[in-house]
Amino acid sequence: MASKVYFTNLRTRPGMNLLDKLENLVKKAGILNIDFENKFVAIKLHFGEPGNLAYIRPNYAARLVKLIKELGGRPFLTDSNTLYSGRRANALDHLESAYENGFNPLSTGCQVIIADGLKGTEYIEIPINLEYCKTAKIGSAIVDSDIIISMAHFKGHEQAGFGGTLKNLGMGCASRGGKLELHSTSQPKIVEKNCVGCGICVKNCAHDAIHLNEDKIAYIDYEKCVGCGQCVAVCQYNAAQVVWNESSEIMNKKIAEYTYAIVKDKPAFYINFIMNVSPDCDCWSNNDYPIVPDIGIAASFDPVALDMASVDLVKNAPVLPGSKIYKDHSHDFLGKDKFKFVHPNADWEAGLNHAEKIGLGSKDYEIILI
Repeated sequence: MASKVYFTNLRTRPGMNLLDKLENLVKKAGILNIDFENKFVAIKLHFGEPGNLAYIRPNYAARLVKLIKELGGRPFLTDSNTLYSGRRANALDHLESAYENGFNPLSTGCQVIIADGLKGTEYIEIPINLEYCKTAKIGSAIVDSDIIISMAHFKGHEQAGFGGTLKNLGMGCASRGGKLELHSTSQPKIVEKNCVGCGICVKNCAHDAIHLNEDKIAYIDYEKCVGCGQCVAVCQYNAAQVVWNESSEIMNKKIAEYTYAIVKDKPAFYINFIMNVSPDCDCWSNNDYPIVPDIGIAASFDPVALDMASVDLVKNAPVLPGSKIYKDHSHDFLGKDKFKFVHPNADWEAGLNHAEKIGLGSKDYEIILI
């Protein structure tokens, strides 16, 4: 059977604004069938790198929080720290960034919790024994929650092709060490010019693989290194770095497996906001002009069907004049994969195919208009 994907456009009228439409959508999609009573509910979303304005408005999160509280749930907003250096690489900077972009207890009605702790080291390994990942390193707050709600901004992504529900969960819930596993087949490296000899990587290496040389510069014993990423997580000077060498195909398959780990034992519900469809990820401190007009909001209990339907909605939308992929004949893009034009080397299809293979969902869907 085709999975049901519920969709609402962005047209409004007096008495039915966009927040009302979001609430109506999720109710029609079946969110009321989840038992929220006294359950911890992790609302996973991307808070946006400061300077980037394409992220989901906090108003939407606030309306969802209000609904979940009315249903007896105990919601919190969450995301994990980033692997790259930026303003979301540790919990202090991450919280400041979230607050700056409007995600705070006053505006949303609930707490903001960084899922993998201060330095990205608070995680739980979930056994999955799948093709690429035997375990998944997931932020503790995500694992400890009772229910998962994904609020994903649907947009392009340099490595994944697009960022939707699978990317929001599989990559976004991974600890910094988990993100290393997703991005790289290699062990980390030390950039000597950045190392100040503080020794924090030595203290935090569980495998005795890092030491300081006679010049007080860190070095890695690769015979002992298991590639856990702990040194990358704790280094505050960008000396321990990722070797970014995983292919798009394999990374997307790993993301699917991490998503499987996150939702396999608990109720989960997924929402894609197909608006401000920027060509690149919200992790940049800027956002480019959208590639298509705002389309709508979609929701489902099937994350694979939801992402597949969202891709098709973007395929069938016109290209915006002046956008990154617009040429002289925008009609040539109708029905074609916009994300392939933006990032031709990214293989998003591999991720959805693998997600379907491991039982995460189905690419076969039925759109139900709300």
